[in-house]
Amino acid sequence: MNTHHCRTIASSGIVFGALLLCANSVTAQTSTAPGDQPAAPATQATLPADAGATGEPPAPVEVVVDAVPASAWPPSPVPFFRGNAKPNSSKTPFPQAGGYFSLFRLIFYIGLLSFWVWSSAWVNEDSTSLKVRSDFWNSLMFGVGAAGLLLAVTSPSFFLAFALIGTSTGTPLGFYVKERNSQVPDKAKVLTPEHIRRVGIRLLARIGINIGGDGEVGSGNGPDIEFVGRTETGRIDTSRTKQVENSRGFMAAKEVVYDALIRRATDIHLEPREDTMNIRMRIDGVMYPVEPFDRALGDAVLNIFKVLGAMDITEKRRSLDGSFRAITEGREIDFRVATQGIRGGEKMSLRILDQSANTGTLPQLGFRKALEEKLLGIVHQPHGLLVVCGPTGAGKSTTLYAALKGIDAYQRNIITIEDPVEYQMENITQIEVNTKSGQTFGSSLRSILRQDPDVIMVGEIRDEETAQIACQAANTGHNVFSTVHANDSITALFRLLDLGIEPFLFASSISGILAQRLARRLCPKCKEAYKPKAEFLKQANLPVDRIEKFYRPPRKPKEECTACGGLGYRGRVGVFEFLEINDRLRDMIREKAPLSQLKSEARKNGMLYMQEEGLRLVVKGVTSIEELMRVVK
Repeated sequence: MNTHHCRTIASSGIVFGALLLCANSVTAQTSTAPGDQPAAPATQATLPADAGATGEPPAPVEVVVDAVPASAWPPSPVPFFRGNAKPNSSKTPFPQAGGYFSLFRLIFYIGLLSFWVWSSAWVNEDSTSLKVRSDFWNSLMFGVGAAGLLLAVTSPSFFLAFALIGTSTGTPLGFYVKERNSQVPDKAKVLTPEHIRRVGIRLLARIGINIGGDGEVGSGNGPDIEFVGRTETGRIDTSRTKQVENSRGFMAAKEVVYDALIRRATDIHLEPREDTMNIRMRIDGVMYPVEPFDRALGDAVLNIFKVLGAMDITEKRRSLDGSFRAITEGREIDFRVATQGIRGGEKMSLRILDQSANTGTLPQLGFRKALEEKLLGIVHQPHGLLVVCGPTGAGKSTTLYAALKGIDAYQRNIITIEDPVEYQMENITQIEVNTKSGQTFGSSLRSILRQDPDVIMVGEIRDEETAQIACQAANTGHNVFSTVHANDSITALFRLLDLGIEPFLFASSISGILAQRLARRLCPKCKEAYKPKAEFLKQANLPVDRIEKFYRPPRKPKEECTACGGLGYRGRVGVFEFLEINDRLRDMIREKAPLSQLKSEARKNGMLYMQEEGLRLVVKGVTSIEELMRVVK
């Protein structure tokens, strides 16, 4: 049931319900006052027997009725009056007239009914935006509220009617607030002491009483988010924030960013269409559409992000890139902005990098025990090259950060080169690449080798210069971590060789290659079990007699899950493939052995393909077979 239906049905019942409710308080009574002459009983007149016999109209007959004296009737104990005011002959002579409704009670009832309409509309909008069982809560708010109204109408007592309306509206509203507060950050929770305090401060500020300071009052202007602009070189520029604060679309820009943070999105896409600006968010690796903007407002929002990122708002055809920061609830979130001119206008994508996110350690990433021990051995070795490969958004940087977190940063000098710095780590020197100023991965890597590093992390090996220096650093007593874009570990090996590294140099420096993907975790609250087909188990080399069930998202849920918002998944887990380089593989790399021979030797060395690692997660109920097939080829 949508907002329009809620408002239409409930509004139409406000006056009608209030009038009926207030009719309970009517105490109008009617009676005769002393001295009033009651009507005498009617006496039937009779016509002569020959009346109308001659065909002529009968002559009028005068009827005389004897009046009954007033003394024949008993006196009335209550004087005559109208309305619900008690008669008082000492103040006003009879007959008296009064109102048939109590004005105070009428206003009170209308206020309660208005609150029911408003709260039902708010629950509809809020539950729809948060995906918190919208149909269920809309039906409950309207059904229970309507039932309370009906009972209140039939109640003879004003106080009982008030209690019925208040209970029927407040009870489902309270349960909804409890559920929605469990799904949002602390700053977005409602009816908490902090929320009530902020609302009170804003209401007082509207009438000129400022008791919370400019920060408290300003927080009422939309979501509690502060944008921080940056210059072309990436430095903080607060003047850009002031430029957009009074612009059209500023509030909409804050709302779309805040909505993305609540939904745990990693990317925001603004895509222009003929009349609208479509918005999609990537949540757990999958794109989901959200409420679009009209085209004029969408263009205004896009320009606000361009100003914050020090991008030319007049340039619509050439691709641009920039960055800005948002601060909310004590968290610092960086946004990487990229635009591209398309046929319908200008498309923008924003990559969300939460600086306050906890990266965790390698044991927390879900490796199987044997693989975890191999990785830890390479991470803590004195020198060598560890490469993590996968597509964009596969969690490569997160894995490297987890590896760095397991190294004692106080006893070893750790330096990173990133584009950009995604997570800030304590006691680690982090350098951000800036290609506009000529600071690249290769030049930065050559420079930091003079800073006496023990561990070096290179955000990405993109060119021959970076690859050569990384291999040379690994051969000269440094432990080097880096990433490369490749589909699997064997492909990554050949990708690095194709960059121009000499095979003998690469073979002596490489220690291991980790390929990974991110698969969505099944929601533990709503996942359902099913029996897999025996043919599939045989094809996947799984024992048919030992596999009793797999898990998947619910096919026909009775109600929307509050934990995952009806998506069936919440969070992601890594699917890995690790190629450990032994002496035999080093010899084959020097000899430029073909792909098939390298794969065969890696299998003999105990390497499991990503599909095999993923099936382990499927059997354990961590993810579904459909999700595994989506992310792993």
